[in-house]
Order: sequence, then C-alpha cells, then structure tokens
Amino acid sequence: MTANPEDTLILETTKGNVTIALRPDLAPKHVERIKTLARQGFYDGVAFHRVIEGFMAQTGCPHGTGTGGSELGNLAAEFNSEPHKRGTCSMARASSPNSANSQFFICFKDARFLDKQYTVWGQVTDGMENVDKIKRGEPVRDPDRIVKARIGADQKAA
Repeated sequence: MTANPEDTLILETTKGNVTIALRPDLAPKHVERIKTLARQGFYDGVAFHRVIEGFMAQTGCPHGTGTGGSELGNLAAEFNSEPHKRGTCSMARASSPNSANSQFFICFKDARFLDKQYTVWGQVTDGMENVDKIKRGEPVRDPDRIVKARIGADQKAA
C-alpha cells in the first residue's frame, strides 16, 4: 500500500502512534465518515472500550460504553472481500448490517469469521505494537484512549 497522506489516518493513543492506510477502494463511504469524524475531532479522547485478547480492540463510542455514535446517520454496509487479519480496521455495528456509524475495531489477529459481514476500511501500516499494548477488558477499567486522530494530509510541515 502506498502512503497517500489524504488516505492516511494517524491515531495518537495513550500507548503510542498507530498509522492506518485508509481504503476508499473498498469502502468509500466508510472512509469518508472516518475522515470527517477525525477532522471534526470526534475521536479525540475516545476510549478503547471493548478490547478482547486475541481478537480486537474497539473504539469510537463517545460515551466509552459501546452504546453511542456520532450525530451523523448510520451507514449502509459496504461489505467487501478484504479479509479480517492482523491489523485490519473494520466498522463495528449492531445486528443490522446498515447500522455502522462511528465505532470501529482493529484486529489483533486473523478473524476470518467476520469476512463479508463487517465493512473493512483500512489496515494498520505502522504502530501495531502499540495496538498490542492496549489494555484489555469488556468493559475496560481505566481504558487506553485515542488522544488525537488526524488525517496525514492535514499535518503541518515541521
């Protein structure tokens, strides 16, 4: 994957930075939503509220409980054939396939049973070791957080 700054999400977390290559070729509406929310500061300070050892780390709920989303409407599913593997970023949702909003998860390892049932929209390209350090729990006590989420193209030159 080539690093296109407009399609790069950088998560500054309490465990270190995580760089994610966004995949508008797979899920254009979901990528646009992630970019919009990141640019609005929606993800800043949000907890990793559901973190299951050997499975995934979930975030994106403004309440830190898994019960909320953004004020933007839910998205229609953009299921694709990209496999859920280590570092895959995919949208969380309720039982309805068209209920994804702001919550997403990062896979710790292969989770192929999710393939074509959840919308894959990105892949961790750097900092997976920081994802591995995120505190586990359901719910997580004193959870790790996204300190700041930003799009690579928006970074000011140093």
